[in-house]
Amino acid sequence: MIKTVFLHADAPSKPAEGETCNGCGICCAAERCPVAWLFLPRNSESCAALQWDAEARRYHCGMVVHPADFLRWLPRRWEGQAGRWFAYRVAAGKGCDFGAVEVGDT
Repeated sequence: MIKTVFLHADAPSKPAEGETCNGCGICCAAERCPVAWLFLPRNSESCAALQWDAEARRYHCGMVVHPADFLRWLPRRWEGQAGRWFAYRVAAGKGCDFGAVEVGDT
């Protein structure tokens, strides 16, 4: 099955499996992680917390950076601790674990 995902034109290319995450966003645009399945609305296969950072020219996980923006019940004072817990649950910073993808011209 071929799946089409749409990403920002300035997004970096997907790194090889095992290499450091570079914020390409392909994994989150293609499928939802366990954190997204548990905590975010299921209105699409892609993650609602995938956020483009124009200054850094990369994507980041909103559940890691600003979880209170997505979890209205989460007090802002717990945001740092919650973000660290979400980062641990999605293995942020542990290297790319998203398999090979086909990239084609449109």
